[in-house]
Amino acid sequence: MKFPSVLLTLGLALGASSSPTPADTAARAGPTAYFLGDSTMAARGANDGSTDGWGSYIGNLLTIPAVNRAIGGRSARSYWNEGRFQSVANEVKAGDVVVIEFGHNDGGSPRVNDNGRSACPGYGTETCVSDRTGETVYTFVFYVIQAARLYTAKGATVILSTQTPNNQWETGAWIGAPSRFVDYQRRARDALASSAVTLVDHHEAVSRMYRRLGRNAVNALYPRDHTHTSPRGAELAAQSFVQAISQSLNGTTSLRNYVRQPVTIVY
Repeated sequence: MKFPSVLLTLGLALGASSSPTPADTAARAGPTAYFLGDSTMAARGANDGSTDGWGSYIGNLLTIPAVNRAIGGRSARSYWNEGRFQSVANEVKAGDVVVIEFGHNDGGSPRVNDNGRSACPGYGTETCVSDRTGETVYTFVFYVIQAARLYTAKGATVILSTQTPNNQWETGAWIGAPSRFVDYQRRARDALASSAVTLVDHHEAVSRMYRRLGRNAVNALYPRDHTHTSPRGAELAAQSFVQAISQSLNGTTSLRNYVRQPVTIVY
């Protein structure tokens, strides 16, 4: 999917957004929360029979409907190119909430053995050319910004969520440094500079939880590899996300009023 020319500038302002009509407002019963991400969020996780994604559990923690549109193996780039961001935008109505969390599949370089998922290195208007397809590839920040604009133009609010960490106790010692995509989500939020777009540092929330749980408990949450968690690990990731929202870890978000009480404290 090519970007329209109007999207080819990484601006700081969102520009004009369409406002819901009275008919739109009357037609909806209430907001819906959409969750967009990769296998760490997707139902059944890595589809290996022993892992699950945290999007499977988030609906139990909210008072509004939660629609999990996460797909395994996707990055911000491939989710865009497959038209999945646009597909969700076709459903979104004013007042809805869209959570965007990618990062696990976005690394590498499209210039060398492009896998169709890697974003162009950088956090601005840098572009690369895929050595496989010849397509112009944009940065992670750029893809996230364009996606967020699709939803705010419909009157929805957007939460940019940083990726969950890999097993931070895998080596036996604590390794808590975040990937660069955690910072990239912050940069996307800052570039959008809109009250309709907020940030939740999910990586930080899960990291605090993992420090509290300790090595043995965390290792038990990863049955196959260092990325995909067991159903229990996915449930804990969902709980950490909700705790971060409830306690305004990164400021107030549009989901805060829809958190089911009491909130389970996991970190």
